[in-house]
Amino acid sequence: MTITDTIIPGAYIFEPNVYADDRGYFIETFNKKHFIQKGIDVDFVQDNQSVSHKNVVRGLHAQKGPFEQGKLVRVIKGAVLDVALDVRFGSPTYGKHVTVELTSANNKQFYIPPGCLHGFVSLENDTIFAYKVTNYFDKASETGLIWNDPELAIGWGINEFDAIVSEKDQLLSDWKSYQSPFVY
Repeated sequence: MTITDTIIPGAYIFEPNVYADDRGYFIETFNKKHFIQKGIDVDFVQDNQSVSHKNVVRGLHAQKGPFEQGKLVRVIKGAVLDVALDVRFGSPTYGKHVTVELTSANNKQFYIPPGCLHGFVSLENDTIFAYKVTNYFDKASETGLIWNDPELAIGWGINEFDAIVSEKDQLLSDWKSYQSPFVY
């Protein structure tokens, strides 16, 4: 497994080894010792999965304490452009983001630490997206930012007019008025 640091402290790209032969392939999708090597001692408590059409944007979301979540995300089928935005006061990368293309072909996984907002855009129809999270869902703890805020300058790779965004996500706060509940 190859583990790559990103500019955001605590956010990593994991590239598992793929063992392929004429029968198909095998990959190890999670091994706690790889996280421990990077100083991340997590316990994943819930697995989630979504299916999205091309140009569906989900995010930018997180949960406030005490329900904040770390997320390990990957694509089972299709492709996404995945985004993590650091909103932890005191972080050297506060207000900065990382994007990673996750596909069923490249098998990359992205770990987003608590205190970062997360979102993605589906680049193909019927994309199956899976995520392991370190805390349970709590609706009252939801927080987020509007995905296309020009202040954030996130290059989503799609035409804004083609984006399919939920009504809930269209009503999220902009960067100027966002009051982050997270501290680094």
